[in-house]
Amino acid sequence: MRVITGTARGRKLIPPSGNDTRPTTEMVKEAVMSSIHFETPGAVFLDLFAGSGQMGIEALSRGARHCTFVDQSRTACELVRKNLTNTKLMSSAKVITSDVTSWVRGASGPIDIAFLDPPYGEGLSQKLLPELARIMRDNGIILVETEKTEKLPEKVGEFSIVREHFYGKKKISRYEKAQEEHA
Repeated sequence: MRVITGTARGRKLIPPSGNDTRPTTEMVKEAVMSSIHFETPGAVFLDLFAGSGQMGIEALSRGARHCTFVDQSRTACELVRKNLTNTKLMSSAKVITSDVTSWVRGASGPIDIAFLDPPYGEGLSQKLLPELARIMRDNGIILVETEKTEKLPEKVGEFSIVREHFYGKKKISRYEKAQEEHA
């Protein structure tokens, strides 16, 4: 694993050990980051179920103003801190060890871009999305990584799925708020 581009380009990230964390593949990371290329600079980014922190670190490297990383695993959070230190991006980050659902319920925004990659098959996306929509900016983007077959709600609060991309057995769903058209 490495940072693809930006200020930390080429720096290696320490991958998680064991089978408790399933890192986003390089191909999916590149596709996701390319899809938010223009929205990332200056953004407040949220990396939920952070694992190694590679998605938020990539966003910071590409110019995000701040990233909050949340994972319930102390080991994962220590790994995120090590990767942030290695990439020299710690000053723009906050790492929180917490149950993600509890943290999101108590969080306040506004968040520009949220990426969540919860454990598959536990229904956590469906549980988190309404609370996450509450803390997003009006022009915010929610990106959810799931198994290809997992069904997500079409609409969450004022956010709706605007795009779904499939990468092998994975799916990335992109939620945005419907923008009012001006005459």
